[in-house]
Amino acid sequence: MQWTATPLDPGLYIVATPIGTARDITLRSLDILASAEILAAEDTRSLRHLMTLHGVALGGRPLLSYHDHNGERMRPRLMRALEEGRSVAYASEAGTPLVADPGYALVRAATAAGHPVTAAPGASAVLAALTVSGLPSDRFHFAGFPPSAAAARARFLGGLATIGATLILFESPRRVGRLLTELVQHLGGERDAVLCRELTKRFEEVRRGTLETLAAEFADRPVKGEIVVLIDRAAPVAHSETEMEDALRETMKDKPLKQAVAETAARLDLPRRQVYQAALRLKGET
Repeated sequence: MQWTATPLDPGLYIVATPIGTARDITLRSLDILASAEILAAEDTRSLRHLMTLHGVALGGRPLLSYHDHNGERMRPRLMRALEEGRSVAYASEAGTPLVADPGYALVRAATAAGHPVTAAPGASAVLAALTVSGLPSDRFHFAGFPPSAAAARARFLGGLATIGATLILFESPRRVGRLLTELVQHLGGERDAVLCRELTKRFEEVRRGTLETLAAEFADRPVKGEIVVLIDRAAPVAHSETEMEDALRETMKDKPLKQAVAETAARLDLPRRQVYQAALRLKGET
């Protein structure tokens, strides 16, 4: 099947591509890839192969490489095309552009210059991993790749400890054993965690357990492929009635009752009704 090109309005089109299985691309993404006047990709070989699989002809259109190492040089060329009123499509190597991807600076420049930016959503390793993990999905924090330098890495991982959401990280397969060990040190070994490898691909693997058990399992295990690590939020800390009342007394010294209740409930992660009733008792004692 040959995909037919249809005219696109001028602007920048952000195109999600499959993270593994080629059939995960959307019909709209194929429409854009077939129709954009200029194509840019984090990996031109990957995009060319994907287009060939789906019968999208490149024709005489430019297919430009745009990645972390040439962004400063290539971005002006893409911006000139937008200024000329042309349609430009940018695709990541795999997944949704701008998620751990160099497309951010291009989108920022395009929006700053007043050019329309349109997303063609699709596959995302973050959401695919969250979907199969079984961990809470009402709130999640995507932290990306941890730094490789020891000091920066320690600060980065330590900063995740108090985030009240499911944590999602990417990591190199060469460092995943190290990461799990470090997460035990910074977050504690008892948290539930999930390691996803090669999602949507032939050798997809999802391993579940506590951080401690996963760290032991992957300590010396050779790992290949794309890795996503997810960690459940910390269990809520139980605060005694005395701690709640002490916090309320301190906050009520210089704040109205309702504000003191709201701040105390948020800080101690307690039901506001419970804190409000305690505040009324304390107010009645004065």
